[in-house]
Amino acid sequence: MTRPGEDAPVTSDFVRSYVITGGRSLPAEDRLALHTLVQLAPGRSLPLGAGPEVRAIWDLCAGGYLSVAEVAGHLGLPVGVTRLLLTDLFEQGHLLQRAAPARAQHVDRAILLEVLHGLENLNIG
Repeated sequence: MTRPGEDAPVTSDFVRSYVITGGRSLPAEDRLALHTLVQLAPGRSLPLGAGPEVRAIWDLCAGGYLSVAEVAGHLGLPVGVTRLLLTDLFEQGHLLQRAAPARAQHVDRAILLEVLHGLENLNIG
């Protein structure tokens, strides 16, 4: 317990989102979707004055492609805040964004049944 005039000790590592984002508004949701894959661009160096969150993103994305949702999960930050930080790095040329995979095409049920019957006829076992 603190006495009048004393500062309360800080007991949490929690930092408010608006402190991390500098009070900026979040990017449009279509900019970086949850399934968008990001990776560090080759030959880039950590931006000067990078905060701890950007450093953590740098370390995570150096290992290969991660989705925006995975980065947010590893950082323990809200997805919107993560998307804002990733957007900043992307606009500065530090991140690569992998194109979304093509949508699966509809396959005729008859073809799937033929494949199934062919596998059953192999009688492997």
